[in-house]
Amino acid sequence: MSSRPSENNTTPIFKFTDPKLARSASTIKDRLLYWVQAQTKEYKNIQIDNFSTSWNDGLAFCALIHHFCPEAFDYDQLTPEKRRHNFELAFRVAEEKADIAPLLDVEDMVVMRRPDWKCVFTYVQSVYRRFHASQDAAR
Repeated sequence: MSSRPSENNTTPIFKFTDPKLARSASTIKDRLLYWVQAQTKEYKNIQIDNFSTSWNDGLAFCALIHHFCPEAFDYDQLTPEKRRHNFELAFRVAEEKADIAPLLDVEDMVVMRRPDWKCVFTYVQSVYRRFHASQDAAR
């Protein structure tokens, strides 16, 4: 009798996707999305439902940064049509006023209509890490 597994056996030898880990990752993503929605709920011209297309005109980034740095620019002067300007403004203010590294490239964001959600998620996490502690301290 061979100790080798049957070739017909469909059970994987290694399980790479732990359901608990997948749920945990989903929970983190959902919580971050909820946090962003809470910070930006009063802003016009945005509806943040995901970490991809909801960010494709730069206004969501501007609203999120403006929420924490309202003196840096006048959000009400921004329009969805000026995508490049919105990305440049949000990323520049985030770096200058909040020391948030420019992890996203303006040119890439302008070219894409469906930004890579993982890239946006990573950048938004850095905004969260920078400002969440200060929110807790203010409470």
